[in-house]
Amino acid sequence: MHCAGTRAMTDPVSGLQRFCALVQYDGTDYAGWQRQVNALSIQQVIEEALEKLMGDPVRITGSGRTDTGVHALGQVFHFDARPGIRYEAALNTLLPKDIRILEVRPAAPDFHARFSARKKRYDYWMTSRQPDPFTWRYKWFRPKKPDPARMREAAAFLLGTHDFTSFTNCHHHPDKSLVRTVTRLEILEEGEDIHLVFEGTGFLRYQVRMMTAVLDAAGRGRIEPQDVRRMLEMKDKHASRYNAPAHGLFLTRVWYDPGAADWTKTAAKGRMKDDYEHTEP
Repeated sequence: MHCAGTRAMTDPVSGLQRFCALVQYDGTDYAGWQRQVNALSIQQVIEEALEKLMGDPVRITGSGRTDTGVHALGQVFHFDARPGIRYEAALNTLLPKDIRILEVRPAAPDFHARFSARKKRYDYWMTSRQPDPFTWRYKWFRPKKPDPARMREAAAFLLGTHDFTSFTNCHHHPDKSLVRTVTRLEILEEGEDIHLVFEGTGFLRYQVRMMTAVLDAAGRGRIEPQDVRRMLEMKDKHASRYNAPAHGLFLTRVWYDPGAADWTKTAAKGRMKDDYEHTEP
């Protein structure tokens, strides 16, 4: 991650400085990233830990939302707080074991975890091997392995810039575009697993999960690969009834402006097979 903008500095009035942070979490027991009224979220848990450190409420802003049950290897967030505290170590003593802060860096005042982001990566895992007690949280079990060739044929229709109305449950607002650009969509075979890699400038709510489920349907012969193009052209959120479960999905990486070391790649180190040279924008 690159904390983009001008140099980091402390605000002379508030005495606060902007920080950017990289976090991993197991989303199984949480209602997603964003604060909820009647459910526990990742954002709430981190904000409560920061409040214990600061003595005052601290608001954090994530690079994007993740839904209930979705995991993260490389979620980024920013916050404003007092300098001089080793936030990474301090937060990790207060956070539960399923949320880990990987790094905290001073950021430029104009850095914004969401609006400064220029590309994101999600990974989805499915398996035809009966899950054991240690992996059922992280892979979608498919008793019959889908055909990767048919999945790749269908995936070709999703690459590029499209109106993804048919692959989201977002309520359409005339001032908000549902056009997104998918720059990479790979279907990888790893033994009994199918590993899907999605990269793009941004994704709509449920978009990755709905695309995954449609590709799975094509891979198992429930629909034809060319049906994916028809669904896109319909621009109707009722065009597809498929939605993959949340527990196989990981927010893996967020890219920001170039010019400094992109340390979000450390989020996936040892957890995901990847060629980062291939995926650099």
